[in-house]
Amino acid sequence: CRSLLAKSGQIVRDDGNVTKAYAEATTKLTRRYRIPTVSHAQLEPQNCIADVQDDRCVIIGPLQSPGGASVMASSLTGLDRLAIDIKYARLGGGFGRRLSNDHVAEAVTISKLAGIPVKLIWTREDDLSHDFYRPMGHQELSAGLDQEGNLVSWTHRLAGRPKHYRRGRNPEEIFDADLYVDDFPANLVDNLRLEYFAAESGLPQGSWRAPAHTANAFVVQSFIDELAEQAKIDPLEFRLMLLGKPQELLYEQHGGPIFDTGRLAKTLRKAADAANWGRTLPAGHGLGIAAHFTFGGYCAQVAEVTYSKQNGLRVLKVWAAVDVGTVVNPNGVIAQIEGGINDGLSTAMGQQILVSGGQVKTQNFDTYPMLRINESVPDIEVLIIDSSSEPSGVGEMGIPPTAPAIANAIYAAGGPRLYDQPFRQHL
Repeated sequence: CRSLLAKSGQIVRDDGNVTKAYAEATTKLTRRYRIPTVSHAQLEPQNCIADVQDDRCVIIGPLQSPGGASVMASSLTGLDRLAIDIKYARLGGGFGRRLSNDHVAEAVTISKLAGIPVKLIWTREDDLSHDFYRPMGHQELSAGLDQEGNLVSWTHRLAGRPKHYRRGRNPEEIFDADLYVDDFPANLVDNLRLEYFAAESGLPQGSWRAPAHTANAFVVQSFIDELAEQAKIDPLEFRLMLLGKPQELLYEQHGGPIFDTGRLAKTLRKAADAANWGRTLPAGHGLGIAAHFTFGGYCAQVAEVTYSKQNGLRVLKVWAAVDVGTVVNPNGVIAQIEGGINDGLSTAMGQQILVSGGQVKTQNFDTYPMLRINESVPDIEVLIIDSSSEPSGVGEMGIPPTAPAIANAIYAAGGPRLYDQPFRQHL
């Protein structure tokens, strides 16, 4: 992927005149980031019960796409879909993994050949070795600022494996799953270019805990902090300045059709106020901020950390402000955000699928470390913004801002700038 960035890729958005604006910018900055391949690692490995008979088929299991399981079973058995009975149980963790019905296909095939009901349970090694993984990628961001610190040029180049690779999609149509063309800061800077490079790989890719662009939040929000530092502007104020006056912008990808800059700005202010942003901190303490829009919802987070080379990292608290429209179940929102923050910390700190000789080497939790209880965030404050807008999804909102907020806080505490995940290898 790194070598692909030395070439020319697929231009998926090109606003204004990026080359001219960048050349004339007072301040220029280019940074590269790396996002590794990661697994869903759901608590309950893939499993399915299948009973294929001459005139009917019964499937029981944790499924995120029961309709897809029905289509899969019909194609394997030749039975009409009306003869296929799908009974789905609690997921035991889904996160996008159970959108793929490969385990259903396996159970149905075995039952059909054996002529008896089959209960299929994958081992953890099976699960980590044969996932539809979150795509990895190398990303390069370049930006130019004018004398007042205004963003006048933005280029985002992503080289990685397409999300729908080996899933039957046309390669010419898959860039949008990894680099959403309307993502922040699109439509907020006159000169903006997005460039995509599809890398070949034998690993199947899939939906991982939300649309693929959520992993890009680490890259974008980390880079925004560095631009703020170059402009000598507070990171919160720099973001608010970039969002500008409240306006509704067209957002054609998943979660649209509108991105409201005012709603994202409100979450930033809410989280910052709760954290008493700008206060004097003891040595080795730092505050970091980040925000993201996805699934029609808005989330900003402020993380407070302590960091030193001697004692390492400790995340003390995260404040999360969330706008997901009208909230029906506040406790559900709080639970989703709390889980998402710890999941985001777990992923950023230690998770990485490693492949050698065509085989996955990280096959269990001894080599694919998950967050332990003593490493979790001890204090999370979720601030739900009262809104009369239509309800939107909250299951994905907690994860995207977590990694960049913590990374920015580590730097503010005197630690290194983090450009690669997992963080643990650099701390």
